[in-house]
Amino acid sequence: MRVVIADDSVLMREGISRILAEGAIEVVAEVGDAPSLLEAVETLQPDIAIVDVRMPPDYVDEGLRAALEIRRRWPAVGIVVLSQFVEERYASELLAKDAAKTGYLLKDRITDIGDFLDALQRVASGGTALDPQVVQQLLVRRRAAGPLDRLTARETEVLSLMAEGRSNTAVAGVLVVSTRAVEKHVSSIFMKLDLSPVGDQYDRRVMAVIRYLNS
Repeated sequence: MRVVIADDSVLMREGISRILAEGAIEVVAEVGDAPSLLEAVETLQPDIAIVDVRMPPDYVDEGLRAALEIRRRWPAVGIVVLSQFVEERYASELLAKDAAKTGYLLKDRITDIGDFLDALQRVASGGTALDPQVVQQLLVRRRAAGPLDRLTARETEVLSLMAEGRSNTAVAGVLVVSTRAVEKHVSSIFMKLDLSPVGDQYDRRVMAVIRYLNS
């Protein structure tokens, strides 16, 4: 895996770089602003861009806007956005159309090296990696009525874990149930969200997560 790191903090860039080295992940560039990030992605075509939400010159949403531009121009590049706090608007904008090859993590999660490396692998493989706090906060603003209200409490819990990017086996481990039980819940979720059984399993998981996060 080849990665570009974009963060205005030299210490943060070096810290992430050392963590990635432990996972045998190649850092092909470290940059401190959005224009340099776009230039690096265009030139180096990495597998993933790790991007801080706020970067120079205004420290508002330069990183997020650069991430969205990368998605538009180079859709094969995975995006992992890092944020100091849960910022609903930024998370929603990043996930608005397609949650595939996308991650949104709080910077505190980086210290859990195993989870961080696993999140990068999921994104590189076309999956989703969302911080549990992001999922919880987006869930709070659900509409009073809609397709998600058809789900049982357990199905909502399963979908929440799916939104974090977990596989059926990982969901089963968290809930201490069998993988077969999780598969039944996932099938029920697809049915209740009107996701055609004809579609690809992976595509339906992504669509279910998008509906969950945008509800």
